Amino acid sequence: MNIVVLAGGISTERDVSLVTGTMIYKALKQKGHQLVLLDVYMGYEGNAADVFSMERDWSENFGSISEQNPDINAVKAMRKGNPECAVGPNVIPICQQADIVFLALHGRNGEDGKIQAMFDLLDIKYTGTDYLSSAIAMDKAIAKEIFGQFKIPTPKGIVVSKTERHMADVWNIYPCIAKVNCGGSSVGVYIAHDSKELAGALEQAFALEDTVIIEQYIDGREFSVGVIDGKALPIIEIAPKTGFYDYKNKYQAGSAVETCPAELDANVARAMQACAETVFRALRLKTYARMDFRMDGNYNFYCLEANTLPGMTPTSLLPQEAAVVGMDFPALCQKIIDISLEKYRV
Repeated sequence: MNIVVLAGGISTERDVSLVTGTMIYKALKQKGHQLVLLDVYMGYEGNAADVFSMERDWSENFGSISEQNPDINAVKAMRKGNPECAVGPNVIPICQQADIVFLALHGRNGEDGKIQAMFDLLDIKYTGTDYLSSAIAMDKAIAKEIFGQFKIPTPKGIVVSKTERHMADVWNIYPCIAKVNCGGSSVGVYIAHDSKELAGALEQAFALEDTVIIEQYIDGREFSVGVIDGKALPIIEIAPKTGFYDYKNKYQAGSAVETCPAELDANVARAMQACAETVFRALRLKTYARMDFRMDGNYNFYCLEANTLPGMTPTSLLPQEAAVVGMDFPALCQKIIDISLEKYRV
């Protein structure tokens, strides 16, 4: 098959996406496919015709993940032409040549449904869920409303806009989390232990987005559950060596201890997996996703969010969960392609 792996972009998760894309590109090469790896923002300056017949390693100089999220203004300064256009040169013509586009994007203009909607209009096949469920899952405030309707346990919280930040004055549950509404990879997530710290957290979060969620901090253990084609994978537990599971601890090797399958009572494990599958259905997700949970000392677990394009870096969670059921990384990538193509056969 001719496959484009689409990564990069201009979200705060750009670096994570580039490494995810590189891993997927190399894995699918092992499966014998013809691959092109593209940064959706930087595009390709060469001749877009017959790119799949070119003999080149598209993964050269695709970068690594630093301890800090990238400087997007510096990225924009690197591109010729209109820096505000989210799609780089020749991205669309190359994607139109592919049998399917493997979306390795994260965050804004990738995980929020915009690319998916554009591809639907252009009749370009892609991996993962559709534009509507992507947009719903990306908007944490809307997702939390749906969780409530489906009786999915989630931390208590309120939504605060930049223009009405005084609404935060009613909040009195500490410690708490302040997080941007449409972020990911723990960028724009802050812990506050009192009202003074909350004010500072809101200031930082509003520098990134105009809408912020304040929610109770669940003191306890952190878990993640991948769901592929509606069926939950084994649960993985994440225990940061210091602090909480922030951007650094997620992507710097050795920063967290990850245990899969998680050491949980069998009944608790089954209930959490069932909850992850309910989230998958409630948000109308397709193909695959990953749900994040926290559990308190009384074995009450709470769903934090759903990730519609979970990371596939050397330290990512979904590949570790799949490995437990005998699915290595190339097989996982192929599985995602196979079930993604099924949605076009309906």
